[in-house]
Amino acid sequence: MIWVSGKVQKAGYRARVVAIAEAMGIKGMVENLPDGRVKVIAEGAEADLERFSEALRIKNALINVTEIEIDRSRGLEGFDGFHKTVGKDETDERLDKSAEYLKVLIDVTKEGFGRIETEMSKGFSDLGNKMDHMLDKQDQMLIRQDQMLDKQDATIRAIQGLDSKMDRMLDKQDRMLDKQDLLIDKQDETTGEIRGLRTDL
Repeated sequence: MIWVSGKVQKAGYRARVVAIAEAMGIKGMVENLPDGRVKVIAEGAEADLERFSEALRIKNALINVTEIEIDRSRGLEGFDGFHKTVGKDETDERLDKSAEYLKVLIDVTKEGFGRIETEMSKGFSDLGNKMDHMLDKQDQMLIRQDQMLDKQDATIRAIQGLDSKMDRMLDKQDRMLDKQDLLIDKQDETTGEIRGLRTDL
């Protein structure tokens, strides 16, 4: 037998015990005791019972197991599954307790959604301000890009002016080369004449 102490009654603890027992293949029963504890009778292999007793140490928002006492003496045998024993009028008490928990849950939910709504409103306001700031920066970037395009146009015009000047320079160089060719031809003629004079002398 196992005795469980803590906040274990009217909190859904027995239903959790049944689910754990069924998952582990344990047979037996669970019931509330008048002193506020829960009694568990469990049958199964020794290793399974050890794991089962450890799994009974549940702590969450509704359940808080503070102590487990285990008596390993042989108990009753012959359980065909695991079930929960329910006392007289216990279901009505549980419904009342469920209504209390539901009220608390509704209050917490309302408060939480109110806080979320406030946070979202503030967040959207901040987002709007940031977007305005981004739009201002984009306007500044567009102005700078226009300035850069104007400068590029001026650079292109200057390059085109250089291009026509280079064409004129190339024309002059061609004319200079033609004149140099003529000079070379005349030098060749002069050299030929001078050679001819030498042979005549």
